[in-house]
Amino acid sequence: MEAQDLDAGAGVPRHPEVMAFYPAPKSHAESAAWIARMQERYTRDGFGLWIIETRDGEFVGDCGITWQSYNGIPVREVGYHVRRELHGHGYATEAARACVELVRREFAPTLLTAIIHPANTASRRVAEHLGMTHIADDRAHPWIVRTVMGMTVDPSAQPSS
Repeated sequence: MEAQDLDAGAGVPRHPEVMAFYPAPKSHAESAAWIARMQERYTRDGFGLWIIETRDGEFVGDCGITWQSYNGIPVREVGYHVRRELHGHGYATEAARACVELVRREFAPTLLTAIIHPANTASRRVAEHLGMTHIADDRAHPWIVRTVMGMTVDPSAQPSS
């Protein structure tokens, strides 16, 4: 994710339907700061959220691994955001599976999570397709109790289908 992705990429965090489970959609300036934070994560952690595109180069959304926490416990999380009109086409699941495989190669054995607003059934379905189950409720978040889905990624396990 780079500064030139702002116009295409900013459409996801700025879209009210995509950001329905966040406090509010991001402004253009907040989206630029968000991209800058991803670049900092690439340098510091070696990973972050990446742009998702079709084979033809059409912008779909973003997906990747970031450090998050639930109940004060730091964890790697797979996160995904897809343009609203492309929901239900499997893009989030496909991209998130690629992230699971990255975690398997680089960090396994480890816990991988997806921290989800409890009403976001579509994101929960993606996590379940990855093989995650409900492992906790995050009560440390300032405005909601979030659902924590998780799985232990084993270096020898076969990818989930």
